[in-house]
Amino acid sequence: MSDYTKLLIRYTNSEDSFVVPYTLRNNSIVPKWIERVRTAQDKYPIDDPGRFYGFGSIEEQVEDSLSKINQCIDIINNFEPIIGRRLTNVNDQDTLNYLHHIFEEYHGLLDQQNHEFWSRSPNSVHNALADLNICVHRCESAAEGAPKRHVVTWFGLPKTKQLAPEDYDYFEQTLSTGTVYLNYVEIGKTLGDLTRDNDRYIGDEGFKPFNYYSADFNVKFWSTNGRQATDEYASIREYYANHRMFFEQQGWHWGDKVLTAEYCPLADIDDIRHLDEISNRCWVKSVTFE
Repeated sequence: MSDYTKLLIRYTNSEDSFVVPYTLRNNSIVPKWIERVRTAQDKYPIDDPGRFYGFGSIEEQVEDSLSKINQCIDIINNFEPIIGRRLTNVNDQDTLNYLHHIFEEYHGLLDQQNHEFWSRSPNSVHNALADLNICVHRCESAAEGAPKRHVVTWFGLPKTKQLAPEDYDYFEQTLSTGTVYLNYVEIGKTLGDLTRDNDRYIGDEGFKPFNYYSADFNVKFWSTNGRQATDEYASIREYYANHRMFFEQQGWHWGDKVLTAEYCPLADIDDIRHLDEISNRCWVKSVTFE
């Protein structure tokens, strides 16, 4: 288990900063994740310290999401018109699925940027393709009412570490306010994602269970309850049953813990009242442990 007991995140604005303490969970995943964070910090800055969702009015969230995703589309299409749609409504899940497929196809799978389009396009297009994925999820968040969360990533760190079978015992089916969760770092979709999105564009290789982990994490500021988890689990099971042949051909069988693994808790906020401090300082200045 970890030698540390606390995660300290320093949030800042233009005037001051505030450290929010989180108590680390006592599980087999936490020390692995801490090692990844420290390795990332030795080489890379946080990608986007201001990657906060849901802080502000829902109207602002929708407008900002649409603006950012269409900017990505324009940058990519100005180099070569490979995207045939723009997004005008965050509730248009079909177009979001289509755009996510564009990202998967032209960006490439996890640490495999080998598409010929990628090899001949400039860094500005590489960045726009990577941001297209983020913007898809930002739009989906806005469509869900923009629940509050923030995400911390170090994209440059190679995603080479895999979870052990016993790690899946610590995944949970519900979300808790103020809990830090391990990020899904695959390029693709989990079984839960496929169920929720009803994605008709994703290729066979796009199904990626939660196998790999990295330093990346998110902090959620909303909760789900047991009834919601039960309903979601039932939907996932039904989706699996309807596509059982596909999954079994890839070696996945119902009952494999990795199939339904989505929420991996790492730490819990010490005092939820600190959310007021975070709301006024939507920028991550530092991440440390003690």
